[in-house]
Amino acid sequence: MKAPNVLVERRARVMLVTLNRPESMNALLHDMGGLLRDAIETAASDSGIGAVVITGAGRGFCSGGDVALMEQVISAGGRWEDFSGVVTGGRDVALAIRACPKPVIAAVNGAAAGGGMGLALSCDIRWASEKAKFAQSFAKVGLHPDWGSLHALPRLVGTSRALELMWTGDAVDAAEALRLGLVSRVLPSEQLLPETIAFAERLAQGPGLALAEIKRSAQASLSLSLEGALEREIDAQERSWNSRDAKEGIAAFLEKRPPKFEGR
Repeated sequence: MKAPNVLVERRARVMLVTLNRPESMNALLHDMGGLLRDAIETAASDSGIGAVVITGAGRGFCSGGDVALMEQVISAGGRWEDFSGVVTGGRDVALAIRACPKPVIAAVNGAAAGGGMGLALSCDIRWASEKAKFAQSFAKVGLHPDWGSLHALPRLVGTSRALELMWTGDAVDAAEALRLGLVSRVLPSEQLLPETIAFAERLAQGPGLALAEIKRSAQASLSLSLEGALEREIDAQERSWNSRDAKEGIAAFLEKRPPKFEGR
């Protein structure tokens, strides 16, 4: 029986989500957006999971929309309705990642192109293999960026650089991605997944309520004035102060012992 296109497994308090079409560099089909969304929503509601890592099977992260599917749709008349599920699936995944109160980390093990780059950009943090490449390849085939690229890319690199990447579709390697701020760390290929999972586990053991507040605040800060950001800081700090995790964290600090956070 064929393995599912998206694999989900637990690694202690980390949910590892793997795009599983290595023969096509994990190209996106209609069902994959829903499978990714369901995995992220499951992690969000599971108190035993503290962080999510998304990666790709084989030598690629995700090559974007499946070209064979595009050819099939065009041969059948090219109706948008026959392909749109791939694109709307990306919307659902980006929204699920944003709503997830837990850290969602992309371990970009190889090429991340088109919607695959959008998926990586939608994650909270991106770590990359030294073999990773990123490309907004849409315009090369007359298409528009999707899977969260339009929202994330200008915020990460600025409008001018984002337009250059989107208009040309040129690929950038891992070193350039690090310089641009597309990723926050580049690692040797064999170290990427274990190091990313170890980092995710470190976050998963942290104060879940405070981490969720920080994620929401960081997202909101991009549209807040200074006054609005200061007010949000105070409101979020009050909620954090009143949590059991804060009481435990302060007590552990004073008692010079590791804290045992419960996420509440």
